[in-house]
Amino acid sequence: MNPVDLRLYGIVGPDNARGRDLGALVAAAVAGGCTLIQLRDKTSPTRALVETARSIKAALRGSGVPLLVNDRVDVALAAGADGVHLGQDDMRVRDARALLGPRAIIGLTLKTSADAAALASEPADYGCIGGVFATASKTNPEPPIGLDGLAAAVAAGRGAGMPLGAIAGIDAGNAAAVIGAGADGIAVISAVFNADDPTAAARRLRAVVDGALAARGA
Repeated sequence: MNPVDLRLYGIVGPDNARGRDLGALVAAAVAGGCTLIQLRDKTSPTRALVETARSIKAALRGSGVPLLVNDRVDVALAAGADGVHLGQDDMRVRDARALLGPRAIIGLTLKTSADAAALASEPADYGCIGGVFATASKTNPEPPIGLDGLAAAVAAGRGAGMPLGAIAGIDAGNAAAVIGAGADGIAVISAVFNADDPTAAARRLRAVVDGALAARGA
């Protein structure tokens, strides 16, 4: 299992960039305290997606912050990304691990407590639970699980011995409650990358997360 810092997991893509350069946005977010970055782009052609991933990887050089690619193991391999994040209907974690090798970071979306309980049998490095709240940043066919659902899923997944993040509708106003419910970090899209000042937005969120983790004794 590879160590992963989920405290402030920034998810970036062209749909949430307001036309701004993704590499510059990521550099700004990392300057504010993002600890992990994911490229999420469901529509661009593969060649363009590889080039975007390479440009973000270049923007992260020297920061120590890993880049993951959503869904696309092939793009992660071609671009030299640090790993992938997979959904429940994407490539199986075991197959991705066989292709990417032992040092790649692999995360898995967990929608239910049953998904979280099954995480222990997967060669993954972290899980991300959600959607916790309603969000306009991505389509979630299932209703939000809320803080109670998050707490139940965290409890179910703790046996895996992996960090567990939370996603969907999380911002500076509710991030402390999310950490209080047991999450080890938050995954955010619009709360950072739609902000006028992504560095300041990330800094505010990171302070909330770090404070809530300290209050929890984590």
